[in-house]
Amino acid sequence: MSLYFPNESRYYDAALQAVRFWGHDGAMEASFFVSEDALKQIEPGMNTDEAGFLGAFDQNRERIHAIAAKVYGRGRKGSYDLRPADF
Repeated sequence: MSLYFPNESRYYDAALQAVRFWGHDGAMEASFFVSEDALKQIEPGMNTDEAGFLGAFDQNRERIHAIAAKVYGRGRKGSYDLRPADF
């Protein structure tokens, strides 16, 4: 099966400095974290507050999901961190 993203939920985790979202591979769920630095890289000039990070995620959701699928394909584990180098 391939990774898909049926749940559009996402939230900003200030402690981890990342936006968290979920993908599914069949019945398996995987957690993804896209770092603040990665979001700043793909959305320069964004506001660096919760609303800004979530807005950057929403505006780049397709790109982020594509990168998440690529990172997921490197090997399965419980959660995945998307960093600037992934973009």
